[in-house]
Amino acid sequence: MSKVILKAEDLDGFLTESDRASISRMDKFYREVMTCFSLLSVTHSEAEKKREEENLIRLYNDMGGLMQEICKNEPGIQVYSFLTPQESHPEASRLIAKLRDLRTENEEFVYYIQRAYEMLFKLAYGGRPGSNKNYLIVKTPVTIPVQNYAVHKITNIDDKIENTVMCVMLRGALLPSMIMSKEIEEYSSHGYVTPFALFRIRRDDTKHENDMEYILDLDRSFFDMSQLDGKDLVFADPMNATGGSLVTVVKYLLDQGIKPRSVQFFNVIAAIKGALRVVRALEHCVVYTLWMDPVLNEMAYILPGLGDAGDRINGRDMEQYPRNIIQLVADYGANIARLYRAQLREIEDTVLGKNR
Repeated sequence: MSKVILKAEDLDGFLTESDRASISRMDKFYREVMTCFSLLSVTHSEAEKKREEENLIRLYNDMGGLMQEICKNEPGIQVYSFLTPQESHPEASRLIAKLRDLRTENEEFVYYIQRAYEMLFKLAYGGRPGSNKNYLIVKTPVTIPVQNYAVHKITNIDDKIENTVMCVMLRGALLPSMIMSKEIEEYSSHGYVTPFALFRIRRDDTKHENDMEYILDLDRSFFDMSQLDGKDLVFADPMNATGGSLVTVVKYLLDQGIKPRSVQFFNVIAAIKGALRVVRALEHCVVYTLWMDPVLNEMAYILPGLGDAGDRINGRDMEQYPRNIIQLVADYGANIARLYRAQLREIEDTVLGKNR
């Protein structure tokens, strides 16, 4: 089998001394946070509970301040809650809280993922003052006394979105990629539907964060190399823990002579370490994230995180019979299939051989 492997030590080699110092400070904060967790989980004293909750709020505010300080000088890291007006922050905070909540089941989780990617799309592509305008003329269902039409003025962002290719790092990233492609189609004046490139990449979960390996399986990936050169490559993955999967895919493409115009990475939650690794390893790459989390545990999971986003979107596979891409799409059901029908046609053509 044809495989490409990237190791954690390679990723860490891109980090600066300043990055390492910031990550170390964040780890120290989170050790104090976990002490609060331990006390909150066992105490029966209301006074002690209140004291630890106040400590927790203080520590999260301190970590948030540190993350803002780190990102302030990193134009490649764009965090929704650091960049948008204050009145927008509660919406993002409530949405992330619902996604984190272990009581949020599959259908509701998918609903909030869709909302998250709509917000991320606006963060990345929203019109600026003075932007050019386009007009949409749509036929309405009203025909009396004559056929009616409506005119709607929209911001012209065609130059930003009509050169894009959706690059999917499979499973958890499939539906978010379809959502982003649908947003692009809806905001394009011409109904542009992105091509899709599907990469089968996984990390070796028998290893720890400091010796993790990222394995790109080319025999089970589906993409047309000629569609990628000179394009804006868009990756939509709900969680950016380590940055390893993205860097592995993009480095492989660069080694094959592909020269993308840009690389854009859209995450619902990113760990500060993963975001820093990405922008240090890849030129002309921007990470857009709705929410920044402070640390990783030794198994390379984001803390406080929200669990396995892929399982919460797709449901779990049986270990011996993992679903392929077509089976995953089928399991999304008729409602998703109707909503994202143009995207599904592109994916099916890619997987079934048209663009192999």
